[in-house]
Amino acid sequence: MASAAEQMAANLSWSTFGKAKDLQSRLLFALGLLVIFRIGTHVPMPGIDPTQLARFIEQTQSGILGVFNMFAGGAVSRMAIFALGIMPYISASIIMQLMTSMVPELEKLKKEGEAGRRKINQYTRYGTVVLATVQAYGIAVGLEGQGLAVDPGWFFRASAVITLVGGTMFLMWLGEQITARGIGNGISLIIYVGIVAELPTALAQFFDLGRTGQLAAAVILAVIVGAVAVIAAVVYIERA
Repeated sequence: MASAAEQMAANLSWSTFGKAKDLQSRLLFALGLLVIFRIGTHVPMPGIDPTQLARFIEQTQSGILGVFNMFAGGAVSRMAIFALGIMPYISASIIMQLMTSMVPELEKLKKEGEAGRRKINQYTRYGTVVLATVQAYGIAVGLEGQGLAVDPGWFFRASAVITLVGGTMFLMWLGEQITARGIGNGISLIIYVGIVAELPTALAQFFDLGRTGQLAAAVILAVIVGAVAVIAAVVYIERA
């Protein structure tokens, strides 16, 4: 169900937008928090060798790491405090939704209304902390293995885990605040902004491959047509 702000936005025209003070304040609030998110993607983790990191990213950005980097708004390539992004929360939410269909106790909570949903949301947050901790520890060990840590050891691992988990939980809080006091779904907006911020760089690299002959013109054209078709299909389904 659309929020009150979304319903208000749907009924407004540009001529009356200036009079909608509540909508303006919600938009400014959401934009402000999204700016904070973008700033956080440029704040590096402590204990990382930036020179070695740049070399490592240059060698691996075309693989799965590049995909994660796009969803994290470029935070992975800079190994920023938001390098984990919001994905642990997304994973925890999916797991919790599946468990509510499999575990009778959780299914009862789901049927208890607002109180039950708050309890499930709390369990989702706990799951986010667990998933983020495991992933952050894996990243810390991986950074040590690649020689990217200035002073490897348990102190570096602990600081990396605390930094990355704290970054994910802060992003989760930002998303919840945007949903409650801004406009739209905060988590979706954070993911969207991260992708859009990295899109120009990805497009430049894509067309550079075509310029250097590594990609055929037919392949580039097919990718563009496919992207336009996917966007059109998504818009059509959403409008329906």
